[in-house]
Amino acid sequence: MLDLSVINAMFPPDLPEPADWERRFRPRALPDGAEVTRFAPSPTGHLHIGGLYTAAVARALAHQSGGVHVLRVEDTDRARQVAGAAQEFSRLLGAFGLAPDEGGVSGDGAWGPYLQSERRDVYLGHVRELLRQDRAYPCFCGKELLAHSGVEQRAGRSPLGYYGRWAPCRTLAPEEAARRITAGEPYVVRFRCPYEFPGRVRFADRIRASVTMQDNGNDIVLLKSSQDELPLPTYHFAHVVDDHLMRVTLVVRGEEWLSSTPVHLQLHRALGFEPPAYAHLAPLMKAEGASRRKLSKRKDPEASVDYYLSAGYPPAAVQHYLRGLANIRLMDVPTAEALAATVRLDGMRPSGPLLDLPKLHSLSREFIASLPPREVYAQLLAWAEEYDPELAAVLARQEGLALAAVAAGRPEGAPARKDLERWSCFRDRYGFFFAELFGAVPTAGDDRYGGLAPELVRRIAADFAADAAFATGPGASPDAWYGRLGELAERHGFAPDTAAWRREPGRWAGPPREVANVVRVALTGATRSPDLFAVARALGRDEVLRRLTAVAR
Repeated sequence: MLDLSVINAMFPPDLPEPADWERRFRPRALPDGAEVTRFAPSPTGHLHIGGLYTAAVARALAHQSGGVHVLRVEDTDRARQVAGAAQEFSRLLGAFGLAPDEGGVSGDGAWGPYLQSERRDVYLGHVRELLRQDRAYPCFCGKELLAHSGVEQRAGRSPLGYYGRWAPCRTLAPEEAARRITAGEPYVVRFRCPYEFPGRVRFADRIRASVTMQDNGNDIVLLKSSQDELPLPTYHFAHVVDDHLMRVTLVVRGEEWLSSTPVHLQLHRALGFEPPAYAHLAPLMKAEGASRRKLSKRKDPEASVDYYLSAGYPPAAVQHYLRGLANIRLMDVPTAEALAATVRLDGMRPSGPLLDLPKLHSLSREFIASLPPREVYAQLLAWAEEYDPELAAVLARQEGLALAAVAAGRPEGAPARKDLERWSCFRDRYGFFFAELFGAVPTAGDDRYGGLAPELVRRIAADFAADAAFATGPGASPDAWYGRLGELAERHGFAPDTAAWRREPGRWAGPPREVANVVRVALTGATRSPDLFAVARALGRDEVLRRLTAVAR
């Protein structure tokens, strides 16, 4: 083992001891059974929907147990950092109603700081303690030697890593190591694995029950190169120290970390920590033909969390969907019920859930349809202000018309229309209410008029424009309005109502819906719309006349 004076000289002289950190980050005063969970992303790119899924599950498990959910940013890999990514985590989690109880860039909470790059002294004190106990050692092997070892290991089909005859610094004489340190030779600090020939290890996983796998036999790096201006720890070491000192009781993370659990358990034991419980989530999958594959950041736009924001999925619907992916029993209940329900780890499957956008659309439609018009307007406006400024300006300028447009899809005494699955669809489905967004009225020869002769389309539009029965003032009634529409149909040789058409289809030029469609297309530009009378009432008499007259010309 290195002499203590050599070890101490490797670190800042005023570096706190592990016991100092134990006193500063005391155990949390929480009820029995309360879970402390964390979401710990690395700021190396955009937040993946799988990360949001992990955060949603971890946060739910903490809150339903009376515990705490922490956001910790694991930014020790300085070379791969993306500028602003750490700030984005807090923004995106907040946007979807998944804000943590503590942590993030702002560092709210007594167990911070929550950026690992700001916790360097915490890690250095624990690395020094492992060196003092001879559970770690300095390694001077350069990149070329390590690369050569890798070639040999691959050729001999040996496991890759630093162990056995490929670990020369493990058995380096302490005097030689001290001489090289004093001479300023660069080094890293490696963990001294307790096993030369590791066997099998068994540990509990809250989703997979008992897991058995090959134990770690590799002397992993704990502290990066001493040549760095600020040597930082590796992910494996830093997160073990942080999980302990932040008093995390349950680590919810992706399945890709399952194979690293043996080394994490070794580090907990070496540091004298009680390890947390683990729950490894299966990755989100995507259907591709008859098979499945992992959702890809590069190939699938829906892999990015920003996709869901820009498309305008209501955050509550996305939360509901993520909970449904975790526990399928929650997928087909109302959103409010799903968000209030308990998320159960024993209800999760070790196989990856399928990300199914049509199912998200269905949930989202149901959720939007359940909202009162003013809440629809508020959420739509908030989304448009960020992602569609032109629409936001129109909505803000014509709030009354916007509310009337939304209300038209929710007729009194009838079920609400379920034609909006995300806010970005509003322009297409309801934009016709606003002259600024509607554009040119479809001309008489447009295919949307169902193939009727252009001259007939013009006459129908002109006749309805001239008929005061379509008046949209307070005294107008749906019965009178639709009654005059039936009269208009009969004047042009169409059945006045559906029953007459069914009784004598040969007598008429067509059913009344073909005449109603002329009015519908003229007013909305579409062959399907909310209740036509409600549309006309919302548009107002002048705008109805303008659109019908434009067709009649």
